[in-house]
Amino acid sequence: MALQSAETATERRRRAVKRGGGLLDRLDELKLALLSGEDGGEALDRLARVMREERPDDDDAGLKDVLDQIEVRASVELAKSEMAGKAA
Repeated sequence: MALQSAETATERRRRAVKRGGGLLDRLDELKLALLSGEDGGEALDRLARVMREERPDDDDAGLKDVLDQIEVRASVELAKSEMAGKAA
C-alpha cells in the first residue's frame, strides 16, 4: 500500500513537471513565431489548450512556485492576445 502511494506521488510530480515543460515549449513557440513576423495564432491556440488541462497537485512547494510563475506568464500572453483581438 505504501509503495502504491509513493508511485502515485511520483506520477503526480512527473505530470506536473511535464505540464510545466509543455507550457514553456508553447511559450517558446509563440516567441519564435512573433520574432519571425507571424501572428502567433496557432502557438496561442496550443498554449491555451495546455492551460485548460488539469494541473496535477504536488506536495513540493518549490515545484508549485515554479509552475505558478510559468502559468502567470502564459496567462499574460493569452490576455495580451485577447486584448489585441478586441482592439482590432
